[in-house]
Amino acid sequence: MPAFAALAPAGTDFTADPYPVYAHLRDKGPVHRVATEGAGDIWVILGYDEVRAALTDARLSNDVRHSARWADDGGHAIGRNMLQTDPPHHTRLRRMVAGEFTARRIEALRPRVRQLTDELLDAIAPLGGADLVESFARPLPIAVICELLGVPAADREAFHEWSHDMIFPATPEAGAAAAGAMTDYLTGLLRAKDRSPGDDLLSALVRARDTEDGRLSPEELLGMAFLLLVAGHETTVNLLANGTYALLTHPEQLSALRAGPELLDDAIEEMLRYEGPVTSAAYRWATEPVEIGGVTVPAGEAVLILLGSASRDPRRFAGPDRFDIRRPRTGGGHLAFGHGVHHCLGAPLARLEAAVAFPALLDRFPDLALAVPPEEVPWRPGLIRGLSRLPVRFRPHG
Repeated sequence: MPAFAALAPAGTDFTADPYPVYAHLRDKGPVHRVATEGAGDIWVILGYDEVRAALTDARLSNDVRHSARWADDGGHAIGRNMLQTDPPHHTRLRRMVAGEFTARRIEALRPRVRQLTDELLDAIAPLGGADLVESFARPLPIAVICELLGVPAADREAFHEWSHDMIFPATPEAGAAAAGAMTDYLTGLLRAKDRSPGDDLLSALVRARDTEDGRLSPEELLGMAFLLLVAGHETTVNLLANGTYALLTHPEQLSALRAGPELLDDAIEEMLRYEGPVTSAAYRWATEPVEIGGVTVPAGEAVLILLGSASRDPRRFAGPDRFDIRRPRTGGGHLAFGHGVHHCLGAPLARLEAAVAFPALLDRFPDLALAVPPEEVPWRPGLIRGLSRLPVRFRPHG
């Protein structure tokens, strides 16, 4: 069984640039069985049309109990969350939190996001250079989601370290230890919200009642807190870092955005398409034999739906490997936030943070540039597509 890394063209790095491998597989068909280091043999779906269809196919379940090896699958997920459930259970969980992510409520956060953005940029402006992941792209989404959910400021750094070690574990033991620490912390935090609720989302979830099914169970509360906190910042960190990297490595596009601020929304959507923050949707398992793209996936086998490949499919996007902030948005767009019932609940918040952060960053540093050659900027391995560091330089000022 071919492995992803083995399919990379000579001289290329799959972690830094997986897209040639995706293109190689797409040329041979939209669905393939491949070998992975951690998950064994899995099915990958790469074509845009097939990915979009698979994301809405009820026969592909998010519930790990449909896995033929379910006792070993599932990673370090905590509690019972929306990414691990199917309708109607998923519908109930999403309904109980969706009201907090309406366009009106997200827009109300704009002044605070701008204040946090300015504070972070103020801190690095006199330095003449910085790692934008460490100093800007990471702390901004963490502060926003932690304030929204009610995580004390003193705990945010520890929370991020646990999240990072779960998503990018150095060893299986490190991932398990981080999951245990996160579970203990969130359990204590939820108990504190129950005893003394505040004006925050976790307190609202502790008090929430569904007219049909009552309150969230302790396991559901824990899963919801975990998912909202981790997914609520990890993807936005990478949207900000990956998007900045795309601009800095395409100076003509950066110049166009500086000259045309009205292109901002289109630029953000192109960043999401071109270098989206999530390589794939969560694992799914076939509940019965499922034919996809002319290939039958047997019941119980794992399926990885590659969002990053779909957003570079030339059958859907002309010149898909070209970063073009003027790319027309017609018909079905990119799938960076998924599609169907599991479409990312936090997509409006991520877009808001990007819409505030990018203009502020570019206005503050008109000469912003990479401090190292592009090939020296390190990418993280895994299903979350992001940079370990983003060294930049600029003219220092107060």
